[in-house]
Amino acid sequence: MPTWRHGRERLYVCLTDGRNIAWYDREAARVNLLSEDRRDDVLDALRPFLTGPVTVGPPPVPTPAELARLSLHPDDDLAPNRPGEALLVALDRDPGGPVPRLRADPRRRALEAEQVVGEALDRMDGAGWHALHSIPLPGGDRVHHLVIGPGGLFAVHDLYARKQRVVIADPMVTVGRREGRPLLRRVRADADRASYALTAEVHPVLALVGPSRVAVPGPVREVRVLLDTDLDTLARLGGVLKPADVEALHAMARDRNTWARV
Repeated sequence: MPTWRHGRERLYVCLTDGRNIAWYDREAARVNLLSEDRRDDVLDALRPFLTGPVTVGPPPVPTPAELARLSLHPDDDLAPNRPGEALLVALDRDPGGPVPRLRADPRRRALEAEQVVGEALDRMDGAGWHALHSIPLPGGDRVHHLVIGPGGLFAVHDLYARKQRVVIADPMVTVGRREGRPLLRRVRADADRASYALTAEVHPVLALVGPSRVAVPGPVREVRVLLDTDLDTLARLGGVLKPADVEALHAMARDRNTWARV
């Protein structure tokens, strides 16, 4: 009986009364036995489906990170958040709409930026990274994205700049002809709050979506500035966190309660 669990395909072996006695995890190349005395029967049943050498044995003991994830209430789990989750909810509640002589709803441009960046970060999953989106902070603020992987932890803040020139003069960021604002202070503050919540160093990143040109006349303190097309450079970083540390930090970060007092 094939099914999917936590993003992995499993093929279950059942008794005639419906009880599971084993399952085959194709991705892990492992047959997990709940009853050792049924080993031969299970392997006979699975033989047409096995695609190569497999490990056979009892299910692995859950890690502390897995136990924490399994015990997390669905309402407190931030992992299902879509990129721009908070903006999607806000626009659903109050769509606004075109108003003559007024600019387009800026929330929609901000949402596009979060979706573009979020999709790029989600593609890093295969390289051992996890991305969380739209993390709520006390006071109504949000961390747009948090990525955790072998290269460390990064709090990513998005800025829509489609076909516009961006000038970054720490802490000011100017987009097109609009008045500059001290955005880099916000980017650093988000990373500082994330560091406090997770008791681990979190690096600030400013992700620029679609600018025509970027000018940085002077040094930028701490903040890594990336185009949305260059976010995959984060996936090439490594040597900071071991896989077990990545999983443990991801389990902590996805819990809404972790962020309640930052």
